[in-house]
Amino acid sequence: MDRAELRRIWKQEEDQAHIHGWDFSHIRGRYEEEHDLPWDYSALVRQYLRPDAMLLDYDTGGGEFLLSLGHPREKTAATEGYPPNVRLCEETLPPLGIAFQPCSDPAAIPFPDEAFDLIINRHGNFCPPELYRLLKPGGVFLTEQVGGDNDRDLVERVLPGTEKPYPHLYLSRQRREFEAAGFHILRAEEAYRPILFYDVGAFVWFARIIEWEFPGFSVDRCFERLCALQEEVEREGKIQGAIHRYLIAARK
Repeated sequence: MDRAELRRIWKQEEDQAHIHGWDFSHIRGRYEEEHDLPWDYSALVRQYLRPDAMLLDYDTGGGEFLLSLGHPREKTAATEGYPPNVRLCEETLPPLGIAFQPCSDPAAIPFPDEAFDLIINRHGNFCPPELYRLLKPGGVFLTEQVGGDNDRDLVERVLPGTEKPYPHLYLSRQRREFEAAGFHILRAEEAYRPILFYDVGAFVWFARIIEWEFPGFSVDRCFERLCALQEEVEREGKIQGAIHRYLIAARK
């Protein structure tokens, strides 16, 4: 395939880089990640979630995972700060009886003190003192986070020298912050695992969606480096990078 045709295909992927909620189905089968983490976040949430618990999902995205839990709606609350997802949540969650509040400040969550038995958060922001305020005595905060090294090798391949957007997101530092806020750490783990792309178009779509990791990325700006990735796909059948994740479960 000549370079002009590759550019056309990649520009088309770039133009289609929009998501509803947190839906990556556009590149399903064309990339893989998070299939081999040493923990199962969903199973852990269910382990800590009692039927009578008051539950908050902070930074719920589109509410998809929260709804999959099937927790009693009158005991369920959620927040979200990303405007397109806020609109989606406002349309779907309150009609089901779920208490939803728009919130983009993790240090000022609009719920009362000691309101929740369990607060969950996957790949969202958090503030340990505010979480401590919101939890009942004995309550638990459970989070799976994207670490500061996430996708860094891929970022360097197309945007060398780009600064890390979240240089504080490492397990050792976050554990200290939770302990300083008064939490007892129940579980703390960190992992680096592969992320694979089987065509460059899938990578282009991904890089445009994850704009905070790939600031200023575009096909035109990065075209020569994308061509080098194309050669890698043709030679090895994939582009490989590394994700960085960590998990914390902390009790008040």
